[in-house]
Amino acid sequence: MADSKPAGPKVTYATLSAGQTPEFNKAYDDAAERIRKQLGKTYPMLIGGKEVSARETFDDTSPVDTRVVLGRFPSGTREDAKAAIAAARKAYETVWRDLPWKERVGYIRKTADAIERHRYDLSALLSMEVGKNRLEAMGDVQETADLMNYYCDQVEEHRGYEVPMQRFSDQEDNRDVLRPFGVWVIISPFNFPMALAGGPSSGALLGGNTVVFKPATDTPLTGYRLAECYREAGLPDGVFNFITGPGSTVGDELATNTGVDGLLFTGSKEVGFGIYRSFAQRYPKPCITEMGGKNPAIVTATADLEVATDGVLKSAFGLQGQKCSACSRVYVDRKVSKRFLEMLVEKTNKIAVGDPIKKENWLGPVINKSAQEKYAKFVEIGRKGGKVLAGGELLKGEPYDHGFFVKPTVIAGLPKDHLLSREEMFLPITCVWEVDSLDEALKLANDTEFGLTAGLFSTDDAEIRTFFNRIEAGVIYVNRRAGATTGAWPGVNPFGGWKGSGSSGKSSGGPYYVAQFMREQSRTLIRG
Repeated sequence: MADSKPAGPKVTYATLSAGQTPEFNKAYDDAAERIRKQLGKTYPMLIGGKEVSARETFDDTSPVDTRVVLGRFPSGTREDAKAAIAAARKAYETVWRDLPWKERVGYIRKTADAIERHRYDLSALLSMEVGKNRLEAMGDVQETADLMNYYCDQVEEHRGYEVPMQRFSDQEDNRDVLRPFGVWVIISPFNFPMALAGGPSSGALLGGNTVVFKPATDTPLTGYRLAECYREAGLPDGVFNFITGPGSTVGDELATNTGVDGLLFTGSKEVGFGIYRSFAQRYPKPCITEMGGKNPAIVTATADLEVATDGVLKSAFGLQGQKCSACSRVYVDRKVSKRFLEMLVEKTNKIAVGDPIKKENWLGPVINKSAQEKYAKFVEIGRKGGKVLAGGELLKGEPYDHGFFVKPTVIAGLPKDHLLSREEMFLPITCVWEVDSLDEALKLANDTEFGLTAGLFSTDDAEIRTFFNRIEAGVIYVNRRAGATTGAWPGVNPFGGWKGSGSSGKSSGGPYYVAQFMREQSRTLIRG
């Protein structure tokens, strides 16, 4: 992987527009050219430090243009999954478990450095493989490095999680120590294939565990590039293992094999809750499931509507609505709903949709054919129950015919208990309802099995206090123009959900994250 020289300001989700500089765009364009020259290669799995192939392979194609094969990857088997678990176990027992915590921190900081060095190449790849615009792509890559460094900071601040305890005598030494579990499986989603793989895997590794990593089938090349960054940092063989293949075989083996000590899954509630129920068999084991959301934004009569419509638009349609934190429900006070909708529709209709490699396009394609078909289904359901005010169409003709492009969509007039108020769509569709009070809006906002993110737009201090006290979500924002419900950053906005959105009660990018990958041990030593 060729080095990418850093250029331009640091890009975060809250400062995306600040990154659109000539220097940034030149560095990105150069990186895109480098990546294009590497397309179509066949890549291996990485198990125990060895490159492993399989009898069958699958093509990793771009959602921007499915004629473009980004790479070919092994269709791993259950035996490959077992071999990866065994390699991770060996590395845990012989190399990693007893390594001083300062050395583990050193490896992860080197990995973060490698990601920063290659950030433009990685970002260009994300645009091609996921369909992210160039600034969203850079945000994903930068977040990965920042997560790793933030978690290293945690371990250093806690001095490896060893705490002296009280003593009954001078001869007694009592300590509380957090120790690793062993082998962790990390299963990542397609939408943040760097941050939601690099963040969890680095947390597990810093805790003294070894890792078997399976990326989403739609994003294996980004997963492989992450594995390369770990290799570039010099991680010992078997500490981080990379495996590809179907969820029905490889994924199932990783989730049911008794040799796995802990598992972190990021994805849908349906799959995540199924894994959570079945993972522990012989005895309880940690299973962290980070799942979906049905995230509401509330707009009161006192809101600044310019700020509110910008915030809703960015959260509803950023990354084509394919974020677990995407704003898919909006509850607007009836007094301002007409003007709010006029402004939101006007702004939505101005969104440029196309190849996200091009700097002028803000919206790329949805991830695959299935997502495009779901979009058409949900739009039709919304059209029958309400009114489509913007979008609602598949984009056809050149340059859209070979990708999965759709228009960002605003729907209003639906019954408040409609299917689209409950089901996570994971698409660029948002629905707007009128309400008569903040109290009504909060009841509707909380009437969901999810509890990930939520937003409020208000200039009334009493309304803000009420929102903070009553909303049922793990990540909440007030008057956030950069994103009504999206845009958390490591060390700034810990990201995790309540209810059906998450199982651990601890948030990624937060101060309690690394400790989840460890278990407590009380040690007593009597001297003399």
